[in-house]
Amino acid sequence: MRLHCEVEVVSRHLPALGLRNRGKGVRAVLSLCQQAPRTPPGPRAGGERGGRHPACLFISTLKDKRGTRYELKENIEQFFTKFVDEGKATVRLKEPPVDICLSKANSSSLKGFLSAVRLAHRGCDVEAPLSTLTPVKTSEFEKFKTKMVITSKKDYPLSKNFPYSLEHLQTSYCGLVRVDMRMLCLKNLRKLDLSHNHIKKLPATIGDLIHLQELNLNDNHLESFSVALCQSTLQKSLRSLDISKNKIKALPVQFCQLRELTDLKLDDNELIRLPFKMGQLRNLRVLSAARNKLPFLPSEFKNLSLEYLDLFGNTFEQPKVLPIIHLQMPLTLLECSARTVLYNRIPYGSHIIPFHLCQDLDTAKTCVCGRYSISSFIQGTTTMNLHSVAHTVVLVDNMGGTEAPIISYFCSLACYVNSCDMLK
Repeated sequence: MRLHCEVEVVSRHLPALGLRNRGKGVRAVLSLCQQAPRTPPGPRAGGERGGRHPACLFISTLKDKRGTRYELKENIEQFFTKFVDEGKATVRLKEPPVDICLSKANSSSLKGFLSAVRLAHRGCDVEAPLSTLTPVKTSEFEKFKTKMVITSKKDYPLSKNFPYSLEHLQTSYCGLVRVDMRMLCLKNLRKLDLSHNHIKKLPATIGDLIHLQELNLNDNHLESFSVALCQSTLQKSLRSLDISKNKIKALPVQFCQLRELTDLKLDDNELIRLPFKMGQLRNLRVLSAARNKLPFLPSEFKNLSLEYLDLFGNTFEQPKVLPIIHLQMPLTLLECSARTVLYNRIPYGSHIIPFHLCQDLDTAKTCVCGRYSISSFIQGTTTMNLHSVAHTVVLVDNMGGTEAPIISYFCSLACYVNSCDMLK
């Protein structure tokens, strides 16, 4: 029985000696072995044959293929399995006084291996087949691949799984029409490149890849980006997203919850608007949304601080001379309540108020004064020089322009009058 993972063996004597461990594991193969006796077991008194030799733990690395053996029977002080679902665990031995720290393991394989180790500790028979105490072959360590690039259908693995240790997977030009569910078991994945395929829909379980930092979906057939992905663990991990050359017409309001994004590519879609809360992407540094159908930019766009911006080839409209007025006097109870919730940052959710009210709050307009409005507002359009939000700006048209229309909202007539100079 074997487990492939990264291992660090930490001596508990180090702190007493004023020393520290390296803090980094190495690729290893863990084997649960049964050491064969040197002489065949003879019959015991009463005709009973000798008992089985206790199982032991054998750790082999690429530098030490002959490995190190650790006794298990009644020799484990404690198991630490809080993060076993992330492929991490620690086994604390009594003798020698070491902690065997395991990481980057397949979670299901790790659970099975630890169960067998527990049985060996208790002196029980292990049902799984035990390995022999022999040096590990170099080929065993090839299972520790961290990067795999596949760029043709003929190279795509159909009969075998992807190496569980992958951190970078690229499967381009493979004709995929959906995301292979085997990819979603790669819990160490940091970069996933599915560009140049025919994928139409993304499974919400992509959000379970807790370490995913880069996602490339360039040149597929996507028509939307799901709300579930925006509300998944990608909120904390995703840094780079490329969904250019698809058929996306709009991004959900919740898209702006992906606040760790630094690079976003939206080129060559059918976008007719950007999310209202675009300004919440405080870490965004590169934004490319060329060759879409954007008529204007959302009001919070001016809150961005970019290094590179490309909006070339959009159908930007000329700013309207007259504003659009949707003021309600007096304000409805719904409008007053919504403004109060947003202004005082009162938490809300579909488990507290109806879902349609959550949608209204999520799409609230932000006035230039900082207050919010739902259905009572004045909408005006002005032009903004894109250099005010980006260091490097690609020209928006063939005429050399760097200005684009931006929507502004006003919660009251007073706010509009005070800002009328901006709209001239």
